[in-house]
Amino acid sequence: MIELIELIGKATIDILSFIGRWFILAGESLVLAFKKPLRVRRFFYYLSTIGADSFPVIAITSFFTGGVLALETYNAFHRFNAEYLIGAIVGLSMSRELAPVLTALLVTARSGSAMAAEIGTMKVTEQIDALEMMAVNPVKYLITPRVYSAIIGTVVLTTLADLVGYIGGYVISVKMFNVNRVLFLKYTESFMTMDDIYHGLIKAAFFGFILAVTSCLYGYYARGGAKGVGEATTKAVVVSSMGILIFDYVITSILRVLNL
Repeated sequence: MIELIELIGKATIDILSFIGRWFILAGESLVLAFKKPLRVRRFFYYLSTIGADSFPVIAITSFFTGGVLALETYNAFHRFNAEYLIGAIVGLSMSRELAPVLTALLVTARSGSAMAAEIGTMKVTEQIDALEMMAVNPVKYLITPRVYSAIIGTVVLTTLADLVGYIGGYVISVKMFNVNRVLFLKYTESFMTMDDIYHGLIKAAFFGFILAVTSCLYGYYARGGAKGVGEATTKAVVVSSMGILIFDYVITSILRVLNL
């Protein structure tokens, strides 16, 4: 019984410690961006590595996701002669849900793991301590540009994923199943609004923030040499992915209350 209580107490302390560190690091990374020196070149460097370099894998994933949506919904809609509604289904599904979630998960796997590994390696090799000795704030130098780049990069990539996913649905519906192109586009325009796009982009911004802070946090507190860096990288990807999926529901619920 005592061991169980100790186990619960230790787990509670670990969770509260993680939450506290997360919010402290998140606050510092946001605030320090506006203090000189601005280091704009580092921001654009990370925007390139996080955003531009992730586009090919996200484009391929989004195209085939839109294609699968069209493929799966065609048979059901064909029974009611409503194939022209596939465009609206693909557009709404991609813009409101699939594009931001898939984009964030892929960015986590590709760039979030790299953030945790790079910062973790700098931590265990005492490079972060060397930055502090040179009066360079490691949070501002290493984490702040990554956080802002991840937010902007995830939003831009989600926008592109919306477009590429819709093209995938269009190709399968119009070119493979000979759905009327005019009706396909017309009903998409009728059922979709800009609020649907904004809904997904709001999610994407939060997801980018969550994955960047979480990945940097695990790297920043890595311990134990190469093994510790590997463990930190694994935890960063797992926890970031879980956070994205959990907050996907939370943000959706809040936006629904706000009628967005």
